[in-house]
Amino acid sequence: MTPMAILLSNQGALISDPTWIFFLVLVIILLAPLLLRRLRVPHIIGLMLAGVLIGPYGFNVIERDRSFEIFGQVGIYYIMFLAALELDMGSVEHYGRRGLQFGLLTFLVPFALGAVAMRYILHFDGSASLLLGCIFASHTLVSYPIVGRYGLGRHRSVVISVVATAVAIFLALLLVAVIVGRLSSNTDWRFWLWFVAKCIVYGSIVVVFFPVVGRWFLRRYDDNVLQFIFVLALLFLSAALASLAGLEGLLGAFLAGLVVNRLIPRTSPLMNRIEFVGNALFIPYFLIGVGMIIDVQVLLKDARTMWIVLVMVVVATLGKWIAAELMQLTSRGNRDSRILMFGLTNAHAAGALAIVTIGLNPAMPLMDKSMLNGTVMLILFSCVISSLATNYGARRTALRETALEENRGAYHGKCLIAYSQEANVEVMTQMAMLIRNPYIPESLIGLTVSYDDEMGKKHHERARQMLEKAQGIAAAADIHMLTMNRVSTNIASGILHTMVEHECGEVIVCLTDRTTDMPKSSLGTVIDNLLENNHREVMALRSIVPPGTLRRIVVAVPQKAEYEVGFYKWLEHICRIGEQLDCHMEFHAHLDTLPYIKGYMRQKHGSLRSEFMEMARWSQFPSLASRVGVDDMIVAVTARPEFISYQSLFDNLPLLIHRYFSHTSVMLLYPDQLGEPSETLSIFAPNGRAVTRRSGWTHFS
Repeated sequence: MTPMAILLSNQGALISDPTWIFFLVLVIILLAPLLLRRLRVPHIIGLMLAGVLIGPYGFNVIERDRSFEIFGQVGIYYIMFLAALELDMGSVEHYGRRGLQFGLLTFLVPFALGAVAMRYILHFDGSASLLLGCIFASHTLVSYPIVGRYGLGRHRSVVISVVATAVAIFLALLLVAVIVGRLSSNTDWRFWLWFVAKCIVYGSIVVVFFPVVGRWFLRRYDDNVLQFIFVLALLFLSAALASLAGLEGLLGAFLAGLVVNRLIPRTSPLMNRIEFVGNALFIPYFLIGVGMIIDVQVLLKDARTMWIVLVMVVVATLGKWIAAELMQLTSRGNRDSRILMFGLTNAHAAGALAIVTIGLNPAMPLMDKSMLNGTVMLILFSCVISSLATNYGARRTALRETALEENRGAYHGKCLIAYSQEANVEVMTQMAMLIRNPYIPESLIGLTVSYDDEMGKKHHERARQMLEKAQGIAAAADIHMLTMNRVSTNIASGILHTMVEHECGEVIVCLTDRTTDMPKSSLGTVIDNLLENNHREVMALRSIVPPGTLRRIVVAVPQKAEYEVGFYKWLEHICRIGEQLDCHMEFHAHLDTLPYIKGYMRQKHGSLRSEFMEMARWSQFPSLASRVGVDDMIVAVTARPEFISYQSLFDNLPLLIHRYFSHTSVMLLYPDQLGEPSETLSIFAPNGRAVTRRSGWTHFS
C-alpha cells in the first residue's frame, strides 16, 4: 500500500455492501446541488463536505476503498480532459502567450513565497520547504465545472487559466523530480536524457497519431456508443503513456483533450455525452473522494498543527492571489477576470496529493505527518475558496459580457431543415445545430414533404423515420427539435408554407447529384422553386465527411456581396460553424469586400483562425478546386437573379460544382434578399467601426 493509503485506511465502516455504497453516493450527488442551491453555495463545496461527513474521519459511514481511488482518478482526468476539450483552439493561439505568462506567475510567486515561509516561519528543512513550495505552486481545476455551467469555457480569462494550469503542473512536477533526483544517488545525466527522450516520444505519439486515428474512426463509425468509448480510450491511453514517460497522468489527459478538440464539435451529441457522464458521475465521485481524506479534527489536536494549517492556507492563497493580481495589471483585465482567474488556479487537490505521495515515500522520506495534515487541510480550504471565487467571478463575468439583444437578435428566425434523403439526415441535422441561434425557443424545425398521391402515402412511413432519427440526434445534444411531415401537391410549396407559418429565417436543403437531363443552371426543381419564391437564406448542402472532421472552410464571396441585405447574417452562420468545429477559415473575395469581412471578424470572432485572399473575378472560382480536399468544405456565396451581387456566371454554378468540386463537401449559400424595409444595415468598416445606413436587414438569427 502507498503511504497515503496506509494513513487513510480504516476498518469497521457502517456500510460495506457495494450496492448501498453506490446508492449513497448517488443520493449525495443528487441532493448536494439541490440543498446548496438555495444558499447560493457552489455544489462542489457540498460534495466535498459530504465526503468529509461520510468518510473515515467523519461519521465513518463508508470506507474510502479502491472504488473511490479509481473513480477519483477518472474524475480528475475528466476535469483536465474537458478543460482542454472545451477550449477554443483559436483562442489558445491568440492568448497562448498570456497563458504561458500567467502559468509562470502562478508557479513562481506561490513557490517562492511558500518555500520561504516554510523555511523561515515553520522552520522545515530545505528539501521539505521546496517540496511544499511545489505544492503551493501547482493547482487543480477543481472549480472548472462551475465555469461550464455559466457557458464561459471559451472566455479569455478561462483560456488563459487553463493554459496556465498545464504550465504550472508541469513545472511543479518537473521541479519535484529535480529535488528528488538531487537527493538520490541513482540520478545522473543519463536519467535526464532518458526522461527527455521518453517525453519527446510520448508527445509525438499523441500529437501525430491520435488526430489521424480519431478522424478515421469518427468518419468510419457513426455509432454513438462506439464513438464515446473510443474517445475515452484515447483519454486513458494518453494518461497511461504520460505515466510511462515519467509525467503525471493529468498532463496526459489534458494533452488528449487538446489533440481531439477539433474532432468533436461543441454542440455535437458526442460532446454532450462526454460532458454528461463526467459531470453526472466521475467528477462528483472525485470530489466526494477528496472530502473523505480530510480529517477536520486535526485542527483541534494541538496548537502546532493549527499554526501549520493556518500558515499553509494563508501563504498558498496569498501566492495565487498575487499572481492573479500581477496578471491583471500586465494584461489590463478587470476585477471580475482577476477573481475568476484566481478562483480557477487556487484549488490544490490532485497535484498536491501526487507530490505528498512522493514526499512520504519510505525510501526517501521528505515529509512528516504534520506536513501531510497541513496539506490535506490546505486541499479543503483551497477548494472551498476556489469554488466561491470562481462562482462569483464567473457569474459577474457572464452578466457583464452577455449582451442579450446582440445575442438574440431583433429577428427571431428559426432554422428549417428540409429532409429528402435518409443518408443525409445526420449531416444536415449536425450542420443546423452548428448555425442555429441558441437564444430563441424551438430554433430547429425538421420537415419532410410528401406528394398528395398514392406514391406519397407509401413514402409517409419513411419520412416519419427520418424525422425520428433527426429528432434523436438533436435530443442527444440536448437540443429540442420540432418536427412535422406535410402532405402537399408541390414539395417546394410545402417548404415555403412551413417557413411562413413558423417564421423561419433560413432553410437547409440537400444538394443532390446532377442528372443528365438537368439544365446547367438548375439545382433541381425543388431548390429552383424555393429560390424563386422565397427571399430568406437558403443553404444547399452536400457533405462528403461528417462536419466534425472538417479541417478547413473555404468561402468564395462575389463582388458587392456586402451590399446584400443578408450579408452579415450568412457571415455569422459561417463563423458559427468555424467556431464550433474549430476550423481554419479561408475567405476569397474582392478587394472591396474583404475589409468588411475582416472588420466583422475582428469585432465578433477575433479568435477564429482566418485567412483572407483576393479573388478579383468570379471566373476564378473553379481554380479553388485545387485548394480543397476531402477534409475541407467549399462555401460558394451566390445570389438570386436581379439582385446587387448577382452575376451571369452564377448560372453555371451548379455545373461547376458538379465538374470541379465532386471530391469535397459543398455548401451553396443564397443570402437573405429583399428584407424588411425601415431596418438598418450595419457595415463593419475597415477601421472596425460600424457605419450605419438605411437599407434593410440589420440583425441576424
